[in-house]
Amino acid sequence: MKYYPALLIALSAFVFSCTTKEEITIVTNTDDYEKYLEADQDATLKSAIAERDFWSKRLDVDSTGIGDLGPLAGAYTRIFEANGEVSNLKNAEILYKKAISVASPSLKDAYIRSLSHNYISQHKFKEANNLLEESYSGSSNKHATELMLFDSYMETGEYKKAKTILEKLKNESDYNYLIRVSKWSDHNGDLAAAIRYLEKARDIAESRNSKPLKIWTYSNIADYYGHDGNIKASYNHFLKTLALQPDNAYAKKGIAWILYSSERNTLEANRIVDSLIVHHDIPDYYLLKSEFAEYDGDEVSANTYKEKFIAKAENPAYGGMYNAYLIEVLAESNPEKALNIAKQEIENRATPETYHLLAFAQLKNGMKDEALHTIESNVEGKTSEPMALLHSAQVYKANGLSDKVGLIKEDLLEATYELGPLLAAEVKSL
Repeated sequence: MKYYPALLIALSAFVFSCTTKEEITIVTNTDDYEKYLEADQDATLKSAIAERDFWSKRLDVDSTGIGDLGPLAGAYTRIFEANGEVSNLKNAEILYKKAISVASPSLKDAYIRSLSHNYISQHKFKEANNLLEESYSGSSNKHATELMLFDSYMETGEYKKAKTILEKLKNESDYNYLIRVSKWSDHNGDLAAAIRYLEKARDIAESRNSKPLKIWTYSNIADYYGHDGNIKASYNHFLKTLALQPDNAYAKKGIAWILYSSERNTLEANRIVDSLIVHHDIPDYYLLKSEFAEYDGDEVSANTYKEKFIAKAENPAYGGMYNAYLIEVLAESNPEKALNIAKQEIENRATPETYHLLAFAQLKNGMKDEALHTIESNVEGKTSEPMALLHSAQVYKANGLSDKVGLIKEDLLEATYELGPLLAAEVKSL
């Protein structure tokens, strides 16, 4: 069947306009991104595989291999980023460990940071922290290690330590400082400052004409613009990302979310996600498709995609990488299992963003008093993350605390783009 994207968008928008009074502003246009859906979707993957093969051959003939282990591990990491196959992340971990075991003290430090980055990608946050702290206490590149320590402390909820590190790093002409102070600002609920700092980082990336930095900055600032309600700027920066890297899955997923959450066009959003699954088959996409189907009223498909997500996300190779999503999904169908996973997450990283998941699981297990205690002790006033606010509101409502729901109502209403239409409807019902 041949697709006519512009016609599909027009038809979808027409059908939606006939069923709702909500005003929809269309910022997307298939002519802007169709070429990226039709482009070589494996260009980045092919390049990473070529790197892997090159360094593998070098390693085979090198008796020590110390100069080849790092680049080979890096190639495996890029393969993982391109196709989502988690075994490549595991291969990189093995190689970095080997490099650390044979490297001289002057080289070991860099491999430790690389392994820590790998651990963060695998959501092994405590392991990353321990590794970095040990390295930092000895002979190491202090500045480079501090950058990574900030990242790992933010993940584990050690915010006082993260702030101390950030103050040591302060330099508003340094790209690496700017992207971290932006993250810190967002954590503290100051989205305007987060955007301002990331815009400065974007300017530096552009002044250097650094393709990797521009790709990272464009895609991340696109998210911030979306959270701030500037959907047009968000869309344009996802397009700028694709102009540099046509097979960038993150940017395409971002455009799919705009189509769904802002424009209510599940038909076109699904088409983009389907194109991603072919080359980058990760669990996230099935959860997205489940949400699209539920929004369209197709409960059978929604449940089918949910089951596909669970089956993929529970693959032991992923470890805890998808635990947050699993808690959300399983809380409805298997609340006891969701609660156990939530407890595991708290052990890994005790942050407001994990405690609100524990409270949600407690609530679904009929433990509303315990859920309220979790929210009041570990979430309330400590995060502005939309799902944390929503779960807090649900717990407050279950405990008859309508006044507390009212205190966060405005923040929730401002976050409906991030939450999506289904949860936005729940927010309004609260």
